[in-house]
Amino acid sequence: MAIVVKLDELLHARRMTLTDLSDRIGITLANLSILKTGKAKAMRFSTLEAICMELDCQPGDLLAFETER
Repeated sequence: MAIVVKLDELLHARRMTLTDLSDRIGITLANLSILKTGKAKAMRFSTLEAICMELDCQPGDLLAFETER
């Protein structure tokens, strides 16, 4: 089972780069990159809130649960 982060798709849909998002929400590019590539083991609610506010989305738009078969 895996939680999948769909940050890349949301950024693409909004024609925004990871660098743009980093600058707008004050989270380092390195930390956002770890999140985007699915290597993050945890995320603070404050980070989730900042991303959702900037991208005008819901947490469910950013995260998905997929079973591994």
